[in-house]
Amino acid sequence: MTTVLALNVGSSTLKFGLFDVDADVAHVRVAGDADTAHEGSIRVHGKQVDAPGDALDRIAHVLKDQPQVEAIGHRIVHGGPKLREHRRIDGEVLRMLDAARAFAPLHVPAALKIVRRAGEVFPGVPAVACLDTAFHSTMPEVARVLPLPRALRDEGIERYGFHGLSCESIVRELGPDLPTRTVIAHLGNGASVTAVLDGRSVDTSMGLTPTGGIVMGSRPGDLDPGVIEWLMREKDWSADELDTCINRQSGLKGLSGISSDMRELHASKEPAAQLAIDVFVHTARKGIAGMAASMGGIDLLVFTGGIGEHDHLVRDAIVEGLHWAGIGTTHMAVVPTGEDAQIALHAARLAFT
Repeated sequence: MTTVLALNVGSSTLKFGLFDVDADVAHVRVAGDADTAHEGSIRVHGKQVDAPGDALDRIAHVLKDQPQVEAIGHRIVHGGPKLREHRRIDGEVLRMLDAARAFAPLHVPAALKIVRRAGEVFPGVPAVACLDTAFHSTMPEVARVLPLPRALRDEGIERYGFHGLSCESIVRELGPDLPTRTVIAHLGNGASVTAVLDGRSVDTSMGLTPTGGIVMGSRPGDLDPGVIEWLMREKDWSADELDTCINRQSGLKGLSGISSDMRELHASKEPAAQLAIDVFVHTARKGIAGMAASMGGIDLLVFTGGIGEHDHLVRDAIVEGLHWAGIGTTHMAVVPTGEDAQIALHAARLAFT
């Protein structure tokens, strides 16, 4: 039995879970999230708790009466071109992650800050980098390559894919019930669809970064590159202005002008809110159909993520538009994502190797 702390950093919160890991089973002891923007805020099992210090200090405070942390697993969104598998963190891995900053500037720097801070708060505890890109390293070249000049491809410009830890957890959860051809639709503020053939990723909607693919909460998904060219030429937009628009102001938020939260859009009476929902559903259908084409069919469609698990209206609308492909309630499942447990399992397996 190994006691593992799983850390999953987001844009403003740090999710954590303390797990007892035995072989391929991870049992959660304590779980919650800490606000990384403000001190003193931490939730444990949904209840607010007062604790001092930064996010890691507060987590350590909450865990002070728990068994000693023996390993730490960090969710890393992007490992870059040189780090393709989950690895125990050492100097070499840190250098590769530093080099990967340019591939995911919103995610990797924040994760590295947490990695280094966790090393101070939990000194001597081995840590493991758990990559969202690792699951997709099995994609064939035809799915991975981007149609760009060879010189750019040689610098690591390719389709990496994301939500890999979520996909891994679905494959593990389904176990022997996993059919040959499965499409996993991870729908939330970030959204992607992945083709899983015999348990391995063979295609996915996200590309070089987590911005591509289907429409998301505040990201547009696939976008004509000419739009970026137009904004740079006609509006003289900088890289920072493009980043703000593409990553924070587009998707459901941009379409509706109201919110990136699907729950608020359902509650709204504004036509733009319904348009945003309809576009989300439309692109999800196309993404799922595309993944089915990559495998020559589909045996099971799995919904996961915040929207995928809890929004039956969106699920029903997506499936309704896929009846032509033979997808109905008997070919659809809702499986809660288990990213944090997956992180804990990898950390327990790799921390002492």
